[in-house]
Amino acid sequence: MKVLSQFSAKAAMDGDGVNIRRVADFVTTKFDPFLMIDEIKSDDEQDFIGGFPAHPHRGMETFTYIRKGGFEHRDQMGNVKAIRAGDVQWMSTGFGVVHSEMPLADAVDGLHGFQIWVNMPAKDKLRPATYQDTAGSTSVEATNNTGASLKALAGDWGFKDQPLISATIQGLAGEAAIADLSLAPNAEATLDLSQHEFVALYLYQGGLHNRDLDEGADRSFDEGDFLVLDSQSEIKFKADERGAGMLLFAGKPIREKIVQMGPFVMNTQAEIQQALRDYQEGRFGHIA
Repeated sequence: MKVLSQFSAKAAMDGDGVNIRRVADFVTTKFDPFLMIDEIKSDDEQDFIGGFPAHPHRGMETFTYIRKGGFEHRDQMGNVKAIRAGDVQWMSTGFGVVHSEMPLADAVDGLHGFQIWVNMPAKDKLRPATYQDTAGSTSVEATNNTGASLKALAGDWGFKDQPLISATIQGLAGEAAIADLSLAPNAEATLDLSQHEFVALYLYQGGLHNRDLDEGADRSFDEGDFLVLDSQSEIKFKADERGAGMLLFAGKPIREKIVQMGPFVMNTQAEIQQALRDYQEGRFGHIA
């Protein structure tokens, strides 16, 4: 695989004292159409027990994926759902959402999950909010003969020379697609993602070996690395002796200037101020 740029997740805190690792770019939009990837990974409940009390969003989409543990989601649209290991949840916030995400009381073995923010084009930022999740559904997954497993979380995915598999969740902004790829120790996997303009990965477990085709040198990548890849080159993953787990991202850049303030992502400062007024005056609604 050809790595165009490399970033490292940084320790951060959000919600009510929740410890996370974050990769984000709201300024240069190098990850367009993606904005941010937050990872929660801890066996110590003090790192996440405070959860994310009620808060608003406008102008972007949130995509949540849980690998261990779970959250209870509540929003002003009336959705009350337990999101557990293997589940994904997608909210296209549009005009506005108020929601909370609190750790499930029966999830006692720690928590590992992600929340991904996807930008919305200006024309859609004020449309009505929508919600979808896969709670209780079977995962859509493909395997190869070297010890790789590919789980489609959003959009369509597949190993090279295998049929595509389609996730339950479709239609994210920016034609965004997300998958979870797991590699056994020293396993390999090749994907053809040339139909996408933007491709990246976030390595959440283990490590990767890579032969840089331009430099003719071997490189290694570790947990917490976020790599933007050349989608038009062969994308071949090879795990080291630890194996590897990674989220894969693909999409079509929206290419619009954005202004972000906290949970609001709009196109101008005036629109941010309007979002604040609308929220403060109750136009987003309230959680029942």
